[in-house]
Amino acid sequence: MTRLIHTAFALVALAALWARRAQVGGQAVIEGVMMRGVDNWSLAVRRPDETIGVHDFALVSWMKRYPILKTPVIRGVVALVESLVIGVKALTMSANESLGVAEEESPALGKKEIGFTLVIAVAFAVGLFFLAPLFLTGLFRHWLGTGWTFWVIEGCVRVGIFLAYITVISQFRDLRRVFEYHGAEHMSIHALEHGEVLIPENVEKYKTLHLRCGTSFLLIVMVVSIFVFAIVKWPAWYYLILSRVVLVPLITGISYEIIKFAGRHENSAVVRVVMAPGLALQWMTTKPPDRGQVEVAIAALDRIIELEPQDRPPVKGVEVMA
Repeated sequence: MTRLIHTAFALVALAALWARRAQVGGQAVIEGVMMRGVDNWSLAVRRPDETIGVHDFALVSWMKRYPILKTPVIRGVVALVESLVIGVKALTMSANESLGVAEEESPALGKKEIGFTLVIAVAFAVGLFFLAPLFLTGLFRHWLGTGWTFWVIEGCVRVGIFLAYITVISQFRDLRRVFEYHGAEHMSIHALEHGEVLIPENVEKYKTLHLRCGTSFLLIVMVVSIFVFAIVKWPAWYYLILSRVVLVPLITGISYEIIKFAGRHENSAVVRVVMAPGLALQWMTTKPPDRGQVEVAIAALDRIIELEPQDRPPVKGVEVMA
C-alpha cells in the first residue's frame, strides 16, 4: 500500500513537472498541424490517401544565437517574426502535401519568397488594423477632439474591425477546417501539459481553448495599442500615420510580455479574468475536431516530444505560443 501511495504521488509530481516544463506551441495549417519546440519544429499533414505525413526540421532561434535578443519586449518581436517565417513554410508545405504534390515537385521557398510574403502580410495587417481605424475615427475628429476619447474610440474601432474580420473568415468552409485543426492542436497540448498519454481518447477530453493562443495575443495587441497611441497624442498628421507603423513592434513586444506572464500564472484568478476575453474569442477561431484531425495533431506533437524530451529543464527566456 505504501508503495502504491508513493507511486501515486510520483505520478502527480511528474504530471505537474510536465505541465510546468512543456515548451511546445503550434499552428493549424491546411489539413494539418505544425508543432514548435525550442530547437525543432514538426509538421503533420493528412494526405489524400488518408495517411499522415510527418516531417521535422531543426530550429536555431535568433534569441539563442544572440542572447541580447532575449531582452524583454525585444524578444516578443523576435518570437513573432520567427513564428511568421515558420508559419509560411508550414502553410506552403501543408498545402502541397494535402493535395498530393510530392515534396520534390513542390518549389522550395527561398528567403526572398518568404520575405516578400511576410512584407505583404504585415502591410495588410497594419493597413487593416492600424491605419484603417485611424482614418475612420479621424472622420469624426471634429466631435471627438484629440484627447482620450479619440484614442478609446479608435481602439474600439480597431477591435471591431478585428472581430468582424474573424467572423467573416470563420464562415469559409476551408478555413473552418483549419479552425478544427487549431482546436486539435490546443487539445493535444493540454493533454501533454497534464501528463496524459497522447492517444485520441485522452486528448479529446480537453477543451479547444488555450491561454497562450495567438488569438488571445492578437486581442491583447489591439488593447495595448490604445495606451501606446494615447502617449503619442496628436502630432502632425504625417507623424500620426507614421506612429501607426513604427510603434507596432513596441506594441507587439509589450503584448508578448503580457501573454508570457499569463502563461506562467494561468492558475491566478486575476490572470484568468484579464485573459477571459481572449479565451472567449477563441470560440470563433477554434472548432471541435474529428478523430482524424486529433490523430494528426498527436502525430506532430509526438515528433517534437521524440526530439525534445519534456522532462528536461525549461530553456530560460523562451516562450512558445500555443
